[in-house]
Order: sequence, then structure tokens, then C-alpha cells
Amino acid sequence: MKKNILLSIFSGLMLWLAWPPTPYTTILLFLGLVPMLLAMENIIQSTSAKKGKQIFNTTFVGFVIWNTLCVYWVYNSLKMIGPIVAAPISIIPYTLGPLLMSTACWLYYRLRLRTNRTIGLIGLVCFWIGYEYLHQSWDLNFPWMTLGNGFAVSHQWVQWYEYTGVYGGTIWVWAANILFFLIYIGLREEQTKQLRLKLIISLTLVLVIPLGISLTRYYSYEEHINPANIVVAQPNINPYEKEGTIPVYNQIETLTKLSDSLAQRNTEFFIWPETAIVEPIDEDRVLTNNYYLQVRRFLYKYKNANVLTGGETYRFYDKLVNKTASPIPDGGFWDRYSTAINIENSAKVQFYHKSRLVPGAESLPFANALFFLKPVFAHLGGATGNYTIQPEPSVFYSQSGIGVTPVICYDSIWGEWVAKSVRQGSEFIAIITNDGWWENTSGKDQHLDYAKLRAIETRRWVCRSANTGISAFINQRGDVVQHSAWWVKTALKQDINLNSDITFYVAYGDYLPKTGSILAVLGIAFLLIKAFFKKNVAAKING
Repeated sequence: MKKNILLSIFSGLMLWLAWPPTPYTTILLFLGLVPMLLAMENIIQSTSAKKGKQIFNTTFVGFVIWNTLCVYWVYNSLKMIGPIVAAPISIIPYTLGPLLMSTACWLYYRLRLRTNRTIGLIGLVCFWIGYEYLHQSWDLNFPWMTLGNGFAVSHQWVQWYEYTGVYGGTIWVWAANILFFLIYIGLREEQTKQLRLKLIISLTLVLVIPLGISLTRYYSYEEHINPANIVVAQPNINPYEKEGTIPVYNQIETLTKLSDSLAQRNTEFFIWPETAIVEPIDEDRVLTNNYYLQVRRFLYKYKNANVLTGGETYRFYDKLVNKTASPIPDGGFWDRYSTAINIENSAKVQFYHKSRLVPGAESLPFANALFFLKPVFAHLGGATGNYTIQPEPSVFYSQSGIGVTPVICYDSIWGEWVAKSVRQGSEFIAIITNDGWWENTSGKDQHLDYAKLRAIETRRWVCRSANTGISAFINQRGDVVQHSAWWVKTALKQDINLNSDITFYVAYGDYLPKTGSILAVLGIAFLLIKAFFKKNVAAKING
């Protein structure tokens, strides 16, 4: 038992070392799950009782270590809702993902009992992908630790994400680990030389072919020349001082000065970070809002330019007109949004409302069932349960016809969501974020690295404005062409190439996890049916 726990811990540590933002260790992804597979095999081959429970508990230890070491910074991002609430909520990403991962391993064991090792391992991959897809789709979504994200540092290896998205990376990781595992256990099972040779050849092909295709694509890829001048601003305002301490007028003045310092007459977009305009704006009266007018005055000398900025917005209703509106103590209802706002030299204003909210900090998971907790969060001053999401992505269009995908912070982890916007006509991606909540931790670096994968999937430039850093420009191959330092006041300027071509992934989205999830459901149904018939047979024998 101790040996298996040690193997599980070893897996967790290897996966952590392989994870962004650590450079040069990505190769450990191909080996990190092997000790975990060996631990499960040892339990399966043992004579002990309750093997399923042992597998679940053993794997859970390693997965908790991996997840906690990689996303330890989550607690920092939740402190804004109060330490009493932040502490228990931060446990969710540390343990919920591992619980689902261990459940996939337990299902593998159950399937292995009913079939054989080969079918069981195929089922394991499907169960794992099913867990990953569930974890990006339900109210407790946290797809940060999707295995395919692990290649974000070594983006040159996964240029084929333009066809598969990050789930292609998940399959690649599991395929390599399983083949390493089969080769290793073959040594103790007196595997035939012929079978061992087949496995070694298979492993070589699994590693070399995707890598060769990717590197060839990386070094041969050429962008179509279609330039647009973009400026991103990084005001470096402490997030805890944004609201109430520093006047909003002064914050906007800082942003306009930074933007003005690099602006050209042909600048198409000035991109400002999430909640750059922190005081809530009534969307129905935006044209008379003082902060909107302040931005318009800045734009007077840049006639074709747009300011794409983050802000807090809302809409009031005299009566309940939709299911998302919340009641106001003084009467009436409102929808409150975390918003991207596009402002230009006309009366046209475009809004996009953040659609992927951080569970706990920005949304109340399973709100219909846990509605009674809303007053608790309101009393603590948190935003939980108050933000209304937008059900479909948007594209902002400039006066000159350029389409841009507005992406707010957490949205950027969803490849298919970004791809949907690109499919609607977007020619580049603008990520606006406020990573200052995480402080100087690896969270901000991981968030930047993951943006490289969105560039590859869509073959679009990513222009990233982060309040305290790291702001950056990322080209269509996923290279960070420019980036700022952390916690500095600065601006960056870049001529990017617009692109209107549609990649396979943009056209078809997350077809891999959807297929894997269907197979996982079929696998679970098979196990339930087998269990049902076994129970009936046993009842007849005993009866």
C-alpha cells in the first residue's frame, strides 16, 4: 500500500514539474502518469479486498498534489470576497478536479474487471476526457488543469491544435503514458519480444509523428500580410485600490496618457484591461455617462480608432422582464455585468458580457438549488451570484470593418468559446484581464501561456491587456512577440496581421471531447447493465 501511495505521489510531482510556467520540463507529461498506472496495476493484481476504493484513494493523493502545487494561487484570487468565504471555496479547485480524476480511474478499474486491460485503458482515456469536458461545462467549471494545457510553454510541439484543440494534447499525453506503462510491465510479465517491439515502435510513432508534423508546421507557417496597429495599456493599478481609493477619472486619465504615448494616426484599437472603468455604467444611458465622454474626448484626434475596455455595467428594469434579473432593495430589478465595451468616434457603443464566470468569486454554482446562499454573499460584499452572463460570444466591429473577439479573463481558457466568436468574423483576439488579484504567483504566467494556445487554435493574433501584467502580443504561431514586465505602468504597440481564414478547429470546435464523453457515457451504461444482470443472477441463485 505504501509503495502505491509513493508511486502516486511521484506522479503528482512529475506532472507538477511538467506544468506551465516551468520551462524545459514539458517532456515529463509523457511519463508523469506512468507511476500512477503502475500503482493501479499493483492494486488490481493484488489479493487485497476493496480494490476499487484503494485505487480511488491512491490516485486521489497524487492528483491533489499535482493540482494544489499548480494552482496554489487560487486563494489569492478569492480574497476579495472575504477570507472566511475564500478559504473553503479555494479548496474546491484543489480537490474537486482530483475527485473527478480519481473517479475516472475507478471507472477504469470497473471496466477492466468486465473486459480486459486493452479495453480498460481505452475506456480510461474516454473517462478522463469525459471528466475534462464536464469540468469545463458545469457550474463548477475549472478547466485550468486540462492535460492539453500542459503544452502551453512548449507551444511549438502542438501546432496541430488548429485541428484538435487542447483535447488533442490530452489524448497525446495519455497515449504516450499508456505505451510507456505497457512496455515497462511487459518486462515483468515476460512479454514476447515481438509484442514488445510493436509497443516500442508504436510509442516512437506516437511521440515522433505529432512532434514532426507540429515542428514542420511551425517553421513553415507564414502569416498573410494584413497589418493593423494596436496599442495595449497596462495601468498597474492595485486591484484593491481600484474601487473607492483612486478616482475613476484619474484611472482613465492614466490609461489615456499611456495610450497616447504610443499612438499613431493609423492606430485601430486601444485595448484597456478588465474593469478599467470600475464605476458601474448604465448601458441604456451610456452616451451621457461622464467616463464614456472622457474616453470619447481622448479619441477625437484618432478618428478611426476604437477603445476596447473593460468595465462594470448594468441594466435596470421596472418589472421582472427576464430570468436573469435580480431584485433591488429600493424596488425594481437589474442585470449586472462584467463587460467589454467598444467605444468609437460615433454614437455606436458595443457591449460584450463576460460569459465564463469564476465559481465562488463571480458566480454561485447551481444557483437554483443554492439560492438561499445569495444573501450570505451579498452580506459579505462579494459579487457571487450577481453577474449575468451572455449566452453566446460576440464580435466587435470597428468603423473600418475589423472584427475582434473580446475575451474577458476567465473566458480565455475556453478554446471552443473563442473559436465560436472567430467563426462569426473575428480577425484577431483581444484578451482583457486583471491578474493582480493573484499577486506575483505562477497564476499570471499560466494565464498568459494558455493564451498562446488560443492563437494556435484560431490562427489569430492575441492582444492582451492586463491591469498589472503580463500584457503581451502573441502571433498566429503562438509566439509571444512582445510582453510587459509584472507590476509596471506601461503600454505596448504592435502591427499585427489580421486573418479571416477559418481553421478546422474553429469550424468544428470540441468534437474530440464530445465524442469521448459519448463513449464514456456508453462505458458507464455498460457497467451499470453488467452490474444489474449480475445482481439478478445472484438473486436467482440465492433464491
